[in-house]
Amino acid sequence: MLSEKEIDYNTEIRLTYKRSIPARRSARISDVARAAGVSVATVSRAVSAPEKLSEGTRRRVLAAIDELGYTPNTLARQLRVGSSRMILVVVPRRSNPPFFSEVLRGVDVTLVEAGYVLITGYMEGEDRDLRLIELATSGHLAGLMTTSGKLPQVNGRSILDGGLPAVALCADPGVKGMPAVLIDDEAAARSQARHLLELGHRRIFYVTGPAGNYNETARHRGIVAELTAAGLYPEALVECPGDYVFEAGHRGAEAYLALADRPSAVICSNDECAVAFMKTIRSAGLTIPGDLSLIGFDGIEFADYCEPALTTIAQPRFELGATAAKLLVEMISGVPPSVDLDAQNRSFLDVDLKVRGSTAAPPAGQRD
Repeated sequence: MLSEKEIDYNTEIRLTYKRSIPARRSARISDVARAAGVSVATVSRAVSAPEKLSEGTRRRVLAAIDELGYTPNTLARQLRVGSSRMILVVVPRRSNPPFFSEVLRGVDVTLVEAGYVLITGYMEGEDRDLRLIELATSGHLAGLMTTSGKLPQVNGRSILDGGLPAVALCADPGVKGMPAVLIDDEAAARSQARHLLELGHRRIFYVTGPAGNYNETARHRGIVAELTAAGLYPEALVECPGDYVFEAGHRGAEAYLALADRPSAVICSNDECAVAFMKTIRSAGLTIPGDLSLIGFDGIEFADYCEPALTTIAQPRFELGATAAKLLVEMISGVPPSVDLDAQNRSFLDVDLKVRGSTAAPPAGQRD
């Protein structure tokens, strides 16, 4: 057993030895340059623009980075050169998470590959919108994406006032010169109605999206156009105000059940709404598609796991986000867009009508 004096002596030795070892600092870019035998500028290019270096030089620099454990301080570099790699994506407050999660994944994957960082801002009233406007005009962002037909605007100020490169995604706000990547909602909704008419349905119950919403306006127009072409509008359409949320589907189903003369087919404004509609209808003892056919919109994962599986318009959600992000990066870089744009600066991606078990011919008593 050590004496108190020996313990103090050993402790002093250990402390002295520890103080004699210099603390290991993080590797610096100059350390990498020295190890690779290149300039600091060459190391910087290997990190930010590797395509500008020869294969041999790039391999040598990357080997030094790996050996030294060097981590580029992207934020510090941005502050020094007065540039930014941050992209703001503005999403509505009620943003339909099952749909937008995959859209934003497409945005994120594409931006990360290009060396950018995604930050998300939600429109939640004037105070929140004002903060988004201030961020967009602060000079700390490289670009901007919006996913709504409405832009944050407060007291005459707009989120576009900072002059950032901007792309609209999923909805067109109608700003001159601002490109948009989206689907043709009107044409997609026409295919919904056409599918039901071809099955033999002659009356449709429609749970709408939010009033004034860009996508809802186009989808409503498409349903009306298809029924009109068949000579069935307006008598054939029964509308129920709704939203892109589960609760709207539940309320819509209750309204449908309260009807004395129920249409044989139902269109819901999105899949989230349709899933709740289906659950409420089945709880009331009706069957789908035995008593009524049901069709949704979006192609979210929930639609695959309903019983029966939901017939729906499947949007290319990942591709929408990836295409918009690619277009924005090209705008920031000043290169010609590789995305095909029409005369109104819009790029339309194709959708797919997925016919599943929730739609069938109407019950015998309701057929022509």
